Amino acid sequence: MKRLAICLMVILGACADPPEPEVTNWCDRLPRPAYAALERIPISDDWFEVYRVAPGVFAIYEPFQWQEVISYLILGSERALLFDTGMGISSISEVVGELTALPVTVLNSHTHFDHIGGNAEFAQILAMDTDFTRRSAQGLAHEGVRQEVSPEALCRPLPEGVDAATFHIAPFEVTEFIQDGHRIDLGDRTLEVLSIPGHTPDAVALLDAEAGFLWTGDSFYEGPIWLFVDETDLAAYGRSVERLAALVPRLTTLFPAHNTPVAKPERLVALRDAFAQVQAGTVGGQDRGNGRVEYLFGDFSLLMRSSN
Repeated sequence: MKRLAICLMVILGACADPPEPEVTNWCDRLPRPAYAALERIPISDDWFEVYRVAPGVFAIYEPFQWQEVISYLILGSERALLFDTGMGISSISEVVGELTALPVTVLNSHTHFDHIGGNAEFAQILAMDTDFTRRSAQGLAHEGVRQEVSPEALCRPLPEGVDAATFHIAPFEVTEFIQDGHRIDLGDRTLEVLSIPGHTPDAVALLDAEAGFLWTGDSFYEGPIWLFVDETDLAAYGRSVERLAALVPRLTTLFPAHNTPVAKPERLVALRDAFAQVQAGTVGGQDRGNGRVEYLFGDFSLLMRSSN
C-alpha cells in the first residue's frame, strides 16, 4: 500500500526512518470499496485475492500486508506474462498455475523488493538492462525485509510454513535483458515495454495498444507515491510522467501496482500537472517528519524529500 507508517527496505537493504502514520490501524481501510465492483476469482491460497479486471487480465492482490501490492497475469492465446511477482510471502506461481496452463514469462514493473518476491519461482524472466536491476537480482537478506513480516505489517497471520524470523527475497536469474520498446508477443496480444525511469532506474510501464491498457507499476497508483528514496530521480520521473500523460488519448484503462487495480487514464494528466506544480513551488505540502513532505491531490499524493 506504500503506507506512510512503514520503513522502506529498498532493494539494497537500506532503511529509512518512517514518517508518522496517517492512521493507527491501516487494516481498518480494508476491504477497499473498489473491489466490490470487480469479479473475484476463487483460488485455493487465501493469502491472495484474484480479480478479473479485463478479458484475459487478472489482478493478483495481497491485501493482508501493508504494501497491498498487486501483480498482473496477462493472457494471450499462446503465452502469458506475469507483471510483477509480489512479496514472495506465499507462492504466486501456484496461483498462476490455477489460472492458466500457458507458459509464463515474468517482467517486473521495477525491482523493489515488493515486486520481485516470487521471481525465483519462475524460469523465464525479462528485465531491464540496468545496474540497479542486476543488484536487485541478487535478492535481499532477512534484515532488509524483516519489518515487512512484522505484526504491524500484517492484517492476519502469515501463511503456514512462512517463518517471520527467516523471511527474505530470494535471488533470481534473468533470462533476457531488454530495452525500451521491447515487444512481447503472447499470441493475439502484443505488449510494449515503455522505459519510464524515475521511481527507480529500471521502472517500466506496459502498454497493450490495441486494448488501450496501460500497467503503470509504482509510477502511478492511488495513494502516496513514493519519490523520496535514494534511487529516485525526480528529473527522470518528470520526463516519464510527461510520456505517460501523452498516451492518455489512446488509453481506456490503467492498472496500477498498489491498493486498487483499476484507474482512469485521465489520472495521468492529473499526475503530470500535480508534479509540475510541486516542482514549480506553487503548491504546499504537509510535513511528514524525517525530512519528508506530502503533497495531496485527492486520491493520490506525492511523498518527497522536503529539500526538493
